[in-house]
Amino acid sequence: MRKVDTNVRELVGMIERGELRLPEMQRRYVWRAPRVRDLLDSLYRGYPSGSILVWETDREQPTRELAVDQQESPFAGHKLLLDGQQRLTSLSAVLRGKTVKVRGRKREIDILFNLEHPDGLGDFTEVVSDEESQLLDEDEVEENGELFEDDGDEHGLQERLKRMTFVVASKTLAQQRNWVSVTKVFKSGDAEVLKAAGVTGFDDPRYAKYAERLKRLRGVCDYPYSMHVLPRDLSYEEVAEIFVRVNSLGVKLRGSDLALAQITARWPNSLRLLEEFQEECEQYWMTLDLGLLVRAMVVFASGQSRFEVVRNLSVKALQEGWEKAKKGLRFAINFLKTNADIEDESLLSSPLFFIAIAYFSQARNERLSNDDERGLLYWLYVANARGRYSRGSTETLLDADLATVKRGGGPQELIETVRQQFGRLTIEPVDLAGRGAGSPLFSLVFLAMKQNEAKDWSSGLGLSLTHQGRAHYIQYHHIFPKSLLKTIYEPREINEIANMAFVAGRTNRSISNKEPTAYLPKIVQERGVEALAKQCVPADPELWAISDYRSFLEKRREMIAGLVNGFLASVQPSERIDTR
Repeated sequence: MRKVDTNVRELVGMIERGELRLPEMQRRYVWRAPRVRDLLDSLYRGYPSGSILVWETDREQPTRELAVDQQESPFAGHKLLLDGQQRLTSLSAVLRGKTVKVRGRKREIDILFNLEHPDGLGDFTEVVSDEESQLLDEDEVEENGELFEDDGDEHGLQERLKRMTFVVASKTLAQQRNWVSVTKVFKSGDAEVLKAAGVTGFDDPRYAKYAERLKRLRGVCDYPYSMHVLPRDLSYEEVAEIFVRVNSLGVKLRGSDLALAQITARWPNSLRLLEEFQEECEQYWMTLDLGLLVRAMVVFASGQSRFEVVRNLSVKALQEGWEKAKKGLRFAINFLKTNADIEDESLLSSPLFFIAIAYFSQARNERLSNDDERGLLYWLYVANARGRYSRGSTETLLDADLATVKRGGGPQELIETVRQQFGRLTIEPVDLAGRGAGSPLFSLVFLAMKQNEAKDWSSGLGLSLTHQGRAHYIQYHHIFPKSLLKTIYEPREINEIANMAFVAGRTNRSISNKEPTAYLPKIVQERGVEALAKQCVPADPELWAISDYRSFLEKRREMIAGLVNGFLASVQPSERIDTR
């Protein structure tokens, strides 16, 4: 294996000229804009950024497209990019001003550079306001309907932003003269950029500082990379093995990515089949990660979920497993959407629930009795809320459930396993204490309030993750704004589920960081006290004062626990379940 010293400019040029291609074993482009921002920050400071691994081959090999546009040239050669795809795709998009293709859609990666950034490190982790968070996660909101929050502390946000060097672009920041588009810096001269920044000439006191920083930013093109080149005489299977070992040692890829590399090495064009099914699922608002599809294939081919068995599975077994997996996953998606009212995967504490439901459906030949259906629904809600597959050894837990189903066990046996793991199945007020939006209980509370016909406090629209238009995307709103509580109460108390209500983005912004005593009376006046009751908000005005915040939490925990337990009881099967 030889080593070639190169730099960002040459590597981006190789991408553009089509000299670097992706082997089929590679996963798709997955970086979000904040990762690109962080890469630029590291390169700007000259920090280490790994190396590049390619394979030169004279033979035609199964390939896949990069997420960024490339030229087609018969003289480009055959260099397949094994390690460095995410970095080089990102750099190619930003430096060339090209879009990236993500889940079939073209997206811009717009990163802003702060000409007034502080010397030294400054802030590295970006905190965003409601506007910036929507822009940052726009893809996720459009495709997954994710719930996200609003801090309400705009002043604190602006102070943080002043200390940052790179941020994901927003309309607000782009209008400030000291923030310039990284792409524009690479595609324009100093005169144009400095004029837009308000620098009037050489005698402007900012001229020297800004010009030096622009030069340093453009110096990212000269950032050195070592490119390791595998020899031409290796076979695709050998290269796949190297790909697996390199990424295993570097802990850069998940087990599913390594398993996929082994599968594609023996089953050409299998990746295309997985991606076609992935696109089919997205038409129904379900984004199934490629890794989940690989695991589902393994489950239906072997009866268990560990990726290590891939080496021992024949291509025929994998192909048969994939056909069964598709049938099961289609059933699971339909069950989640229509029976469980789970509109997309963001309401699941683990994507492994797709596989568990898929496996159960096929074991029953897609013929579920009334008790099967209600029992499976009850198990799903309780196991999801308790985080059945989101703690401990998830593969071991999933394999245990698969084994239960394989030997003929039904929902009752699955429910009993959850009870043994967590104790009682009912939700008590104490379970909500200190639990925030990251808790598996959060989605159960949302579903219970949705069934309770809770509505947005302004528009009157019911809760849904599929509303159209950014103004109607459902967010979780701090009833008592964080900015008003942070000097009095602990973060765990401030960010409790009991301090969250579900409202549309426009409502969230209109409330901003007002005290409950200032805005709740108006909601009652316009929509009635029922609007609060549907979201388990105490109607007693004495509990709306910041000084009585802890009393408010205690009362609302009781109300939420009662609502959730009533919701769970409504789907219990006729056969008695021990919920203690």
